Amino acid sequence: MIKVIRGNPTPEELAAALAVVRARAAASTSAGADAVAPPEQWADPARIARGGSQLPGPRAWARTYWPV
Repeated sequence: MIKVIRGNPTPEELAAALAVVRARAAASTSAGADAVAPPEQWADPARIARGGSQLPGPRAWARTYWPV
């Protein structure tokens, strides 16, 4: 159930919002249970190595040491 708390959306806006919510729900169920690791594997160091390494963002070197 979706409830509008504030504002007065048009039927088109409400339909668009509902389509996004339904698409996200369908994508999460189609991903399956393998997408989420069980709690006992959350602290497993090998889990970190499985994913691709994430590169730092622009100017990350400047934010690593100097205080703001």
